[in-house]
This record gives sequence, structure tokens and C-alpha cells, in this order.
Amino acid sequence: MIREGQGAPAAPLAALSDSERGSSWPTARPPAPFLAPGFRGSPGSPAARRGAVRESFPQKLAEALSSQYALNVFVAGLLFLLAWAVHASGVGKRDLLCFLTALMLLQLLWMLWYVRRSSAHRRLIRLKDTYAGARWLRGSIALFALITIILGCLKIGYFIGFSECLSATEGVFPVTHAVHTLLQVYFLWGHSKDIIQSFKTLERFGVIHSVFTNLLLWANSVLNESKHQLNEHKERLITLGFGNITIVLDDHTPPCNCTPPTLCPAISHGMYYLYPFNIEYQILASTMLYVLWKNIGRKVDSHQHRKMQFRSRGVLLGSVLGLTVLATTIGVVVVYLIQIGRSKTKSEAALIMFYLYAIILLMLMGAAGLVGIRIYRLDEQSLDESKNPARKLDADLLVVTASGSWFISWGSILAILCAESRPPYTWYNLPYSILAVVEKYIQNLFIIESIHREPGRLSEDIRTLRVVTVYNGNPTSLPSSCFKNGPTAGDMAPQALEMPPAANGNTCLREVGGKDREDKSWERAQGSACHPCFLQGNAQRRVLRNIAAFLFLCNISLWIPPAFGCRPEYDNGLEETVFGFEPWIIVVNLAMPFSIFYRMHAAASLFEVYCKI
Repeated sequence: MIREGQGAPAAPLAALSDSERGSSWPTARPPAPFLAPGFRGSPGSPAARRGAVRESFPQKLAEALSSQYALNVFVAGLLFLLAWAVHASGVGKRDLLCFLTALMLLQLLWMLWYVRRSSAHRRLIRLKDTYAGARWLRGSIALFALITIILGCLKIGYFIGFSECLSATEGVFPVTHAVHTLLQVYFLWGHSKDIIQSFKTLERFGVIHSVFTNLLLWANSVLNESKHQLNEHKERLITLGFGNITIVLDDHTPPCNCTPPTLCPAISHGMYYLYPFNIEYQILASTMLYVLWKNIGRKVDSHQHRKMQFRSRGVLLGSVLGLTVLATTIGVVVVYLIQIGRSKTKSEAALIMFYLYAIILLMLMGAAGLVGIRIYRLDEQSLDESKNPARKLDADLLVVTASGSWFISWGSILAILCAESRPPYTWYNLPYSILAVVEKYIQNLFIIESIHREPGRLSEDIRTLRVVTVYNGNPTSLPSSCFKNGPTAGDMAPQALEMPPAANGNTCLREVGGKDREDKSWERAQGSACHPCFLQGNAQRRVLRNIAAFLFLCNISLWIPPAFGCRPEYDNGLEETVFGFEPWIIVVNLAMPFSIFYRMHAAASLFEVYCKI
């Protein structure tokens, strides 16, 4: 390693950015003042290791204690939800709302304390996680929060209409939820990137309490929306000829008249169209808070990843195809909701239409994902394996939430194979279920590999060896054919083009990246850079951007049908006949929220992938 003060020229090294040096370039040790107080010996000495163990033990203990506290709160909340759902004696909706309101008030007190303490110490330098809380993510949660507040206003209007027979908690809850939403969005917008290094035990309990409070609010919204969908589903089953299934509506209409009479039904119908956005808001807030919790006490290196930028050039094909899919999806959903439940013939036609549309779309998405994976296989760029809570959570959520859809799909496949009689739409349901499994598998592979790659990296053959020829102090450019498929001079960092000329002419300055630090001859470098390869440089990135844009819009499209009531898993009736009505409804009600969230989370991950490519 070249050190300053030893007579070696340091300017060329300083001119290169971190990404141009490559991951294998030696990094300088931090100066002595940055070492922990009381540090004795070298970092690898036994004394240093014992000190690190003693320092990490309280953090692990606090993490374990806060996790167990949060799990107990979550289990208690789930039992309240279950008791209300099954009409348990002695436990009503008032008790559930009182419990949720108490949790939100406790979180509000903690957030106010944290914001006040942060503003009092705003001049101190704070560590930030540059991967967490991206601007587009904070913008998305602000939009969902706005719709959640509108939903709260409708609930207040519903309470006013039925104020004669509703508990006061049903009016207090939406007001508290609206205040909680406003402060939480403000908190996440300003502090989602924080890496907390003080009051770590208290902060762990506060953040993890916030995580599971939002999860319980999410579960409450899912339960309310599922009850509404289930009532509609029971009414549709009769039109499909499944009259042998017992139809008992779970009606929660208050036992009094609404004033004015036309207000409450309109509010009630409007609320259920806003629930999907409220559900996404709660789960998105939970994930952002969980990353904040994992970052408490975390030690970060000095490397900061390059800021992602949204670029709309060169993605015309992917955008046009994706927008076409989005428009088609809206049309299919509208026709489906109009036709389903009208008659047996119209319901079967609506199911066949949906299955055909979904089969074609899933095949296109799978093919696009395979092309993207193939491009990555041809590019021998190493992956970024550094520890990152936000990225790990993204990958874990993709697999966990996809399992909800896989559960439903395998249930449908088993029902089709075991059914005694099969309606005509059954043979469209079979390929749809198989493709739903395969497409998510391919898409997860593409996204997980994409998020583990550095943003905007040059192709390996150009990045590995960059040659500048100097003759009599004047740089001569390389043949233009060498870069016709790779990056142009405008793509390179300006520091790389400002290297000082050598004192003696006829000198080649070479920068070798990666693990291979051996000298390479000019002929090998020229041959490697000019050798035609499949989709090098900008062409490769352009194809990947089109794939990411297309898959992003397709996932938004596939989020719309189940979120707004287009659920063939409910409506075809075949699974209820094989498994029984109640067991299959329980499976769908448990798995469907994960399946819906998968599409929104995949869309968010693909947007991040698009910005990084």
C-alpha cells in the first residue's frame, strides 16, 4: 500500500473514486483518535476481542428482551382480534379498539420523546444508513398515509351516523389513528435512516413496540376487509350452483338507524375501497421501523453507496408494454366485478377471462425474468455481500410473502386433481396456479441478485483494465471501436480522465481492478476491451432497465385484482367443495394478505433495481 510521506505520488490515487479503485483496493486504517476509549493493543489482539464481546453482550440482551416483549404484545393483540372475529362472549369490538388505542398512544409518547431529543441534539453528527428510507419509499408511505387519514375521516362520519348505538371507542379510535399516522409519517420521513447509538436499550423497546403496533393495526384492517369480502363471496356462491354450502352472513351492522339514512351505506362501501391502501401503509411502516430497530447500535464502515437516480431514457419498450398491461388489468377487473355473481354462465365466463389474462401475463413476466437472469449469468461481476439490514429484509420478505401465494396455488392444484367433477374453467385454473408458482420463483431470483449488485457498475471487461496512453504529455484516445458497445467517455468519472501525464513519454498508466492485480500487456487489454460480447455496457443496462420497468408495472397490475375484490380463489367454488368451506376460507384469509403484499413489495424492490441499474 502506498502511504503519504514516503515519496510516492499520491495524486493519481486521490483522483480515483471509490468505485473505480474496486473492492480489493486496500483501505486506510482510521486514525488513532477514532478508536474506542481505553483501547489497548491491536484490533486483532485477545484484549480487543474480549472488549468487543463485553460491548456486544448488553446489546444482544436488550435485543432479546425487546423481541420477547413485542411478541407478547402481538400475541395478545391477535387473541383480541380472534375473539372479536368468532364473537367470543365477553370480548367485543370495544375491547379490541381500546387495546389498539392504548398501543398507539404509547407509541406516540415515545415518538414525541425521540423527536424532541433529536431536535435538542441536532448539531451532533449522527450516523446514517444510506440504504434505508429511500426518498421514493418515504414518498410512497406519505401517499398511503394520506389515504389512511381519508379512511379515518370516513370512519368518523360512520360513527356520527350511528352514534346512538355505537361505543365511544369507535369514535376515539379513528381520531387517535389519524394523529398516530401523521406523527409516524413525520418520524419516518426524518429519522428512518438513523443509526441510534445512545439510549440503545430504551430505543430498542420503543422501536420494536412501534413495529408490532403497526402489525396489529395491519391485522385489524385485514380482518375488517376480509369480513366484507367473505360476505360478498358467500352471496356469489349461490349463483355458481354451490347451494350445498351453508351461507351465513357475518353482519356487523349496528342495531339502530343511521341519520341521515343514505349517508352510512355510502360511507360503508367507500371505506372498503380504501382498505387496500391502509393495509399497505401499515405493513410498509412496519418494515421501515424494523430496519431502524436492526440498525440500533450497528457499526457501519465509511463506504457510502452511490445515490440512486431515476432515469427515464431508454425504457420506452418496457414502459409501453407495462402500461398496456396496467390498462388491460383495469379493464379485466371492471368486467370481472360486473359479471361475477350475476348468473352461473356469466360467472364462469368471467373466471375464464381472468385465467386467460393471468396466464398470458405470468408467461411474459417469467420470460422477462429469465432474460434478466441470463444477462447476469453472462456478466461475471461479483456480488456485494456486505451486511445490510434493509437489503436482507427485502430479500426475506420476497420469499416469505411469496409463500402465501404458493400456499393458495398448491391448494388449487391439489383440489383440481382430487375433484370428482370439474367445471370448464378448471382447466384454465391449473396452468394459472402452476405459472403463479414458477413466475414468483423466477422473479425472486432476478430481484435478489439485482439488489446485491452495485449501482451503475461498468461491465467487467472495461472496468477491470482502464488504459490511458500518454505520448509527450498528450493523451491519445483509444480506437472508438473499442468502446462502441461499452461506456463512453461521458460515462466515466471525470477523475479518471484527469490523471497527470508521466514525466517521460511513451508511458502507459494502468489501473487493474478486482482481485487479479497482475500486470497485463497492452495487446491483451486492447483485445479484451474490443472483443464483441453479448450486451456490453450501456446496451446491457438498457435491457435490464426495460425488464425492471416492465416487471414493476406488471406487479402493480397484479396487485390491483385481489386488492379490490377480484379473487378467483374465492369465486370458483372448487376448492371449497374439496377441502370444505371453512378450512379453505381460513387458508385464503390467512394467505391472501401476504400474496397482496408480495406484489406491492416486489414492485417497490423492482423500482429500486431500476434506479440502481
